[in-house]
Amino acid sequence: MISKAVISRLPRYYRYLGELIENGVERISSDDLSRMMNVTASQIRQDLNNFGGFGQQGYGYNVKFLYGEIAKILGVEKTHNVVVVGAGNLGHAICKYQGFIKRGFNMLGIFDVNPQLIGKSVGELEILPLNELKDFIAEENVDIVALTTPKEAVDNVVEICEESGIRAIWNFTPVDLKTSPSILVENVHLSDSLLTLSYNLKNSRNDRME
Repeated sequence: MISKAVISRLPRYYRYLGELIENGVERISSDDLSRMMNVTASQIRQDLNNFGGFGQQGYGYNVKFLYGEIAKILGVEKTHNVVVVGAGNLGHAICKYQGFIKRGFNMLGIFDVNPQLIGKSVGELEILPLNELKDFIAEENVDIVALTTPKEAVDNVVEICEESGIRAIWNFTPVDLKTSPSILVENVHLSDSLLTLSYNLKNSRNDRME
């Protein structure tokens, strides 16, 4: 089984390789990639060896080939249809971020329960009422729901996702979701991340004072 640590590094490899392609780089060594990413060359080789290696000693990695192989591993060689539930500031930002499209995530819709928001536009998307979510998921073959609602609305949305056969939820709420095993959940707790940064900041100051 591939460790979570290895899986967590794959998106970084994918992002850096994409930047190399944009800059016209055709081949790169693990040493050069390690300097870019601040990951040891041996760690890079170990990570990639979990999936076949992809490089040749003394020759390095073909950037486009490795980028394509990691895309397959991550499942982004094909597109995923995404909707956002919660039309607040975060929901707006997710819908408008163009980087998702480049990586094969199609933002198809945004939903809310606030009647003052229904019908307004977020980029090219019209905010739709939540009671239309279930039919929209079925009609548009939606894979992923990005959840940015207040915590009191979470249970209702999760129930709709369960009934609609949604395969994955990208959870930005401060709630640890309780779903059936058939739904994959990726939690992005922004406050937790900021608190971790605060802890590290505090301790870095203490280290300098000692």
